[in-house]
Amino acid sequence: MPDTTVLWYGTCSAGIVFDLNAEEPEANMQDIEWTGWMMRIGFSLLLAGALAVFFRRLKGGKGNLSEIWKTLSRALQRRVVSIGVAALGCSLAALLLPLVGPGPEGTHTANSLLGSAWVVLAAWGLTVGMSVAGGMIQREYDVGVADNLQARRMHTRIQVLQRIVVVIIWIGAVAGVLMQYDTFRALGTTLLASAGVLSIILGISAQKTFGSIVAGIQIALSQPINLDDVVIVEGEWGRIEEVTFTYVVVRIWDQRRLILPVTYFLEHPFQNWTRKSADITGSVLMHVDYATPLEPLRKEARRICESAGTLWDGKTFVLQVTEAGPEDMTIRVLAGSPDASSAWDLRCMLREGLITFMKDTCPDCLPKRRVVIADSTGTD
Repeated sequence: MPDTTVLWYGTCSAGIVFDLNAEEPEANMQDIEWTGWMMRIGFSLLLAGALAVFFRRLKGGKGNLSEIWKTLSRALQRRVVSIGVAALGCSLAALLLPLVGPGPEGTHTANSLLGSAWVVLAAWGLTVGMSVAGGMIQREYDVGVADNLQARRMHTRIQVLQRIVVVIIWIGAVAGVLMQYDTFRALGTTLLASAGVLSIILGISAQKTFGSIVAGIQIALSQPINLDDVVIVEGEWGRIEEVTFTYVVVRIWDQRRLILPVTYFLEHPFQNWTRKSADITGSVLMHVDYATPLEPLRKEARRICESAGTLWDGKTFVLQVTEAGPEDMTIRVLAGSPDASSAWDLRCMLREGLITFMKDTCPDCLPKRRVVIADSTGTD
């Protein structure tokens, strides 16, 4: 009898344990889903807090979140609000999904859609975060000052690298969205098996595109050109207006735009007048008669430079005779300026002022052609 009782008790206990174990998978799956979504929401909140601390540090630890918010443009403010509303909607949907209980098939589909939404939302948030951080850093470097070389370098580096990072973010986002679905996940496994052949085909077909992207990274790091640099390319004088990772826009002096591939600045020689500094020396060439007194002309040229104000840097000034021709001599005036635009205006001022001075004081010193008529009649 005791043996029978023990056997019966053990059998019932085993049955109870077996029934409990049969219910555990479904309960465990629900717990896992709840835990997963709660971890996603917690990670989103943690990421938002980390971004807030990061933006505050960009301002040197000064100001609170409201002051940082005021520094953003209206477009960025609207994008940040839109992301916040979308994140709140995804969080509510994740919390309500286990309560609705749409069934295994509906739950799987809803999880895939919510996962895709979170991936897109994360990519969108990182893109906006890049824009906010880039704008705040650029605001610390003012290109409106006289010596703006460091600011232009920083603006160029941020602009190029930000666009490259954004492209990488969205490529990863597209891959993340596709991996939420079993069909595309199986396709990805198939493509991975033939990655060797596929990479060769893509490498050949997109060689120029990849080369341009690599060249854009080189431009951002080595910086042979910066935003607002004065350059001479294809015989045209202009300024670097925009730098992307595939092309560069040069604003020519007459407001035309010259579009060049970014590889041009790595493969062809060009002039960069503001590579190290914006200071430049302008030259004026004039052809005058040999009878021209040089000292009064030199004094007048210096007086014009001194009266030019900020167009002259107050350091560089030279007037020299650089060539002696058969009918006239060539004088060259060198004058330093703080930038290329000032140098152009100063050169025009010197040219006009010296011509007026010579017309008023020594009109005979202007270039003339001498013709000597010899008497052809001979004497016996």
